[in-house]
Amino acid sequence: MLSHLDVELVGLFMELDGSFPNHQPNPLEPKNLVDAQRAVRAHHADLGLVFDGDADRVFVIDELGEVVNPSAIAAMIAVNELGREPGGTIIVNTIVSDAVSEIVAEHGGRVVPSNVGHTYMKALMASQNAIFGGEHSAHYYFRDFFGADTGMLAALHVLSTLGHTDTPLSGLVKSFTRYAASGEINSSVTDPQGAMRRVAAEMGDGLEVQWNDGVKIIGPGWWVSLRPSNTEPLLRLNVEARDTATMEHLRDTVLALVRER
Repeated sequence: MLSHLDVELVGLFMELDGSFPNHQPNPLEPKNLVDAQRAVRAHHADLGLVFDGDADRVFVIDELGEVVNPSAIAAMIAVNELGREPGGTIIVNTIVSDAVSEIVAEHGGRVVPSNVGHTYMKALMASQNAIFGGEHSAHYYFRDFFGADTGMLAALHVLSTLGHTDTPLSGLVKSFTRYAASGEINSSVTDPQGAMRRVAAEMGDGLEVQWNDGVKIIGPGWWVSLRPSNTEPLLRLNVEARDTATMEHLRDTVLALVRER
């Protein structure tokens, strides 16, 4: 498809090999993005696209070689879709940046929250007749793709948006980024429920504490999410705050509680 557009393509590891000799096809792991980041800088590319093994996810790298927060991509695509269908419904999971809900509301859309995972997202996409859905893990769902997730269609949205402006991608995503985020940090613990209760007891006093998808503690201008993985024996931490210093303090506080022996 891209070969028919006026773009220059540089491929990385294009030979199919199920033993994955270069790295695992999981772009959620930062170490698996390093080769693409290096290639973007070396080729002075406008952006990089990193898909997982079945291409239902895509991570985007800007022209500076920096990884774009998937929440910013979700906000960008949501605005595009709301331009086609004003007032439409957007599904976001509990870990997507608050900026997405704010931006959707500013553009006249309606946000419906979902638990993390494609089972929950797809069910809501169908029941709410949603035009688009986004997760922090770079899963992007489209009504025009049977309500399912596709990294390929998400990548085309990014290319289309970039092609209609002279602003580089790093500048473009600034308008969709409002908070500092920790990214997903995994911890292996023997008692996930005990760890979540410990964090809620230490940090949740007087604050809103939600238990519908792991535990999420919401403070003034920040939130902390701690949830067991649906697919691995891990506890996943995500933190968001209005500034980096607050985010890092919250992140380190929670990790100390989770990993204490």
